[in-house]
Amino acid sequence: MKIALDPFMHRHLSLEALPAKVRALGYDWIELSPRADFLEWFKAPRVFPERVKSFKKALAAENVKIASLLPMYRWASNDESERQAAVKHWKRAIEICLELEVDTMNSEFGRGPHPDKGSCYCCHTGSMIEACEDAWWRSMDELVPIFEREGIQLNIEPHPEDWCETLQPALDIIRTVNSKSVKFLYCAPHTFYFGDDTKAMLREAQDVLAHVHVGDTFNHKASSGLRYILNPPGTQARVHQHLNIGQGEVPWDDFFGTLAEIGFDGIMTACVFAWEDRADESGRFMRKTMQDHVDRAHGTVAGRVS
Repeated sequence: MKIALDPFMHRHLSLEALPAKVRALGYDWIELSPRADFLEWFKAPRVFPERVKSFKKALAAENVKIASLLPMYRWASNDESERQAAVKHWKRAIEICLELEVDTMNSEFGRGPHPDKGSCYCCHTGSMIEACEDAWWRSMDELVPIFEREGIQLNIEPHPEDWCETLQPALDIIRTVNSKSVKFLYCAPHTFYFGDDTKAMLREAQDVLAHVHVGDTFNHKASSGLRYILNPPGTQARVHQHLNIGQGEVPWDDFFGTLAEIGFDGIMTACVFAWEDRADESGRFMRKTMQDHVDRAHGTVAGRVS
């Protein structure tokens, strides 16, 4: 299993300084999420040979590796010019992945066109969801053969506000792609959008599960009180957090225990974004706490087997 850090809270550091920070926090692996000087959000990569060379040198100096690259492009936009630009950016990101000798990428199903394009993509009307899904399939028709040819695995997660934001149909859509190069990413901070039974959901995902994001969140659907107060009342805003383990309501014994039960051996990424003023403390805490949960869960499973 690769236990990685998403270093979003350390994005103020240069690429060359990032591996030393990750090593100091106790990690061997980075999940490199969008940042302005590399894979920028929704824009063409800011990457050139000298930047790749200096980053690889810094990684080697700290013996830190990249578990996954995380591009974010509008590959599900029903604006065809946006979709085509996104596919172009994806193709360049795949080239960069190969240059860095990385074999995994991950991303989200996508949130449709830029809001300035007219129709509001976050309103979740049926016609918009259908248009975004159709656009996503057109993008996948172009990209999946490249992932397969280049030997890169793509792990995809449903995200609040995506055209697909729930466990189902996400799992069946990934199965329908029917490629060994396309797998599922389970994001624990999105638990309560997925459903209410963590054990059942992880078991259902077992055949395509390759990647998990670890961070806590409150149950926004809970009936025991207001977890969030949003205005105006009735807003359809999708809300969630990425907190340290134990600061929300994700059932962590169920999460880690079920991963051990199903033999999960993929990428496990610490994805906490809430504490930029305490980023180092959070990173160290998550590394130790994830390892403690993994060790305890595997010990419990081994005890049952023996």
